[in-house]
Amino acid sequence: MKLETFFEKFDQFADAPDAVAKMRELVLEFAVQGKLVPQDPNDEPAAELIARIENTKEEQIRQRMIKRVAVDPNPIGDACESLPPGWLWTRLGNTFDVRDGTHDTPKYTIEGFPLITSKNISSGSLLFDGASLISEVDHRQISERSRVDRGDILFAMIGSIGNPVIVDTDREFSIKNVALFKFYAAADSEPRFLLLYLKHVAEEMKAKAAGGVQSFVSLGFLRNYLFPLPPLAEQRRIVAKVDELMALCDRLEAQQQEREARHAVLARASLARFADAPNPATLRFLFHPSYAISPADLRKVILTLAVQGKLVPQDPNDEPADELVARLEQERARMASEQGVRPPKNVPQLTADSYPHDIPESWQWRRIGHLALVIDYGTSQKADNDSSKVPVYRMGNIVGGRLVNENLKYVDASIDDLPGLYLKTDDILFNRTNSYELVGKAGIYTGPDDTATFASYLIRVRLPKTLLFPPFYSVAMNAPYYRQTQIEPEVVQQCGQANFNGTKLASTVVPVPPLAEQRRIVAKVDQLMALVDELETQLGVSRATAANLLSALVAELTT
Repeated sequence: MKLETFFEKFDQFADAPDAVAKMRELVLEFAVQGKLVPQDPNDEPAAELIARIENTKEEQIRQRMIKRVAVDPNPIGDACESLPPGWLWTRLGNTFDVRDGTHDTPKYTIEGFPLITSKNISSGSLLFDGASLISEVDHRQISERSRVDRGDILFAMIGSIGNPVIVDTDREFSIKNVALFKFYAAADSEPRFLLLYLKHVAEEMKAKAAGGVQSFVSLGFLRNYLFPLPPLAEQRRIVAKVDELMALCDRLEAQQQEREARHAVLARASLARFADAPNPATLRFLFHPSYAISPADLRKVILTLAVQGKLVPQDPNDEPADELVARLEQERARMASEQGVRPPKNVPQLTADSYPHDIPESWQWRRIGHLALVIDYGTSQKADNDSSKVPVYRMGNIVGGRLVNENLKYVDASIDDLPGLYLKTDDILFNRTNSYELVGKAGIYTGPDDTATFASYLIRVRLPKTLLFPPFYSVAMNAPYYRQTQIEPEVVQQCGQANFNGTKLASTVVPVPPLAEQRRIVAKVDQLMALVDELETQLGVSRATAANLLSALVAELTT
């Protein structure tokens, strides 16, 4: 298969991750392997080119224009890949004048000459913005070692190794921790081919770099690095072909970006359509490739519609929330008196200015502390891996709004915290600490009563199940509004960790629909979330198929 045919098949694997980036990598790989353009037997062989370069270098050494540098004199041998006819394996230091800039830090000045470091070439272009300035004396001293001229190539040696650029300015500047590739004779060089090669091998060089915290490549490493030298005429044909194919990659990338922009507009319109008709048929419509709406965004929309009263219709025959709340207050008072249940205390009264958004007339807003029977912290007892004991849910067990039974720890049933901290079915667990992203994650316990407990980094919310449907409140506590308006404004940083305590949790605000509607909402959420899971799996299969096709085409090209 020709590389052009590969480009023609782009639409078949466009959904594969980093499809255009892979195409760019292939172009570079083919370029430096001699597979991009045909060889011409009339070209001067690379052996004659390198001999002429050696003569030029020796003459410059004789005239004391440059100094002789050490390059590994040993034969390269047969370890390298075979090259096309007319090509030659050599070392960078034999073909180019490879130097480096200063490794010291000169004194910075208000005016003077720019000192270019790796950060000034990290974008793939030479940028002077943000460059420190040094005095003319320091600049002249550095330039004695590494004078930079137009057409030279710079290459970062420390940290972000690579990012080669061709110098395209006559402005004077110095370099620090940057390699400099100069050419012995302009007539015998094609700087852009060397640029292609350095781009291609940058990742390989990084993998071979020395250093711990900050990796680096030495000047000797670069001078001895192997380099496939094509005939000069072929170098120029390769560069022209790369320019052509990279321009095609640019157009494909621009088309993708334009398509994604159109899809974003369609996605907003489609989400609005889903808000008006949140049913499975509309959800399947949203997963069409033309809309490119992520499953995560769809889940957020489903939860948002659920807590806004837009997921299922209201039923005028349902008991209104105000009557439900009145019965709830009586029941909590009775349980406090007869059973010793102690609901949260000192929960502030709720006013209309604290309502997060509009809700149906039959609903009410309430603070969780006015609904819960119990809000308490988990056990701080040290847990172990003995699965014969009582399982302990920890913050890592709350994933995607659910409790997962993976990587559980265990405590002895005889600890003082039990039986008081045994979980009951439909208890809600809330993560109160750790990273900013993890604080506020909530999940509902669906296991049997009195068989598991929870760790002190979690807060339990227990609701009266005869009057409220706890799965609805798990939905509400995972809805975007809850994190954005109830959690994030109150999170504090303590000892490097984000924290949110039980008092604040009791003050958070949740909607209270009629009990029958709470059940209908959760049923609809479960139905739609299961469909999203199914469609996400299908989407993953589709993308995997595209990635496999891309891999197969690449394999066919490179075989």
